[in-house]
Order: sequence, then structure tokens, then C-alpha cells
Amino acid sequence: MNSKPIVMDCYYTIHTSFILNFEFLNNVTILIGNSGTGKTLSFSFLAESSLEDDRIVCLNDAHLRKDMKGILKSCEKKLIVIDHADILLDQDSRRYIAFDTKNQYFIIGRDVRDFLATEENLYELESIEKGERTEIFLKRYFQN
Repeated sequence: MNSKPIVMDCYYTIHTSFILNFEFLNNVTILIGNSGTGKTLSFSFLAESSLEDDRIVCLNDAHLRKDMKGILKSCEKKLIVIDHADILLDQDSRRYIAFDTKNQYFIIGRDVRDFLATEENLYELESIEKGERTEIFLKRYFQN
């Protein structure tokens, strides 16, 4: 699955001692990685931004008992950010995301089954120190 982003090509924010600088190359970006690497931190910054940017919709454990596919179907031209996707998305929701042409997705989780993902969709976080701040950006998971 490799298609261009339809909502935003990049996300950039400065928050206290962190800079998030994400470049989206695909319509579905799946962030995987070990615990403690900044995945949930990234979600919290995106959730904060969603309060001012109505293009961003953030879903997490608070939506656990909701009809996820129904929520996804109700969105149009949104960057839908899903934290803890492993527990929030069933097989049907994952397949819906794989074929959705109305929205862009940033999926945070470890289970990539049923997304029809290729290595172009899989990313991990990388960070570098920039003075007093840490810049966090997306790096291809299978990058040499």
C-alpha cells in the first residue's frame, strides 16, 4: 500500500523541550517500536494539536468500547491518529483503513496485520539533540 498523503505532508510542533518533525510520505503511516521510544508522547502532542486543528482526529483507549469502524466512516479529509491500535482496531476496521481514500492515517501499534502494509508504511521514531531540545522524527523501520 503506497499512496500519497491526502491531508498533510508534514506535522511540525515545538513543545517544551521537544520538537516533533514528521514527514508523511504515505496515506497510511504505521509507527512501530519498543516501549519508551516516544510513541505515546507523540500521540499526546498530536492530540493537543487536534484541539486547534480540526483536520486531526485522535483516538486512543478512551474509545475502546466504541464502534471504531463507524467513527472512521464518519470522518472525511482528516488525519486520524490511533494510539494503541493493537487493542482498538479489529480486523474489519483495519481492512477499512487499508482501503479508505477519504482520510489519512497515523497508526501507533505493533500489530500490522490486515493493513496491507508494505515496508514503505512502517516507521519508527528517531531523535537527535538540538541544543536544549530533542527533535523527534520518523525513520523508515527497514532503513539500512
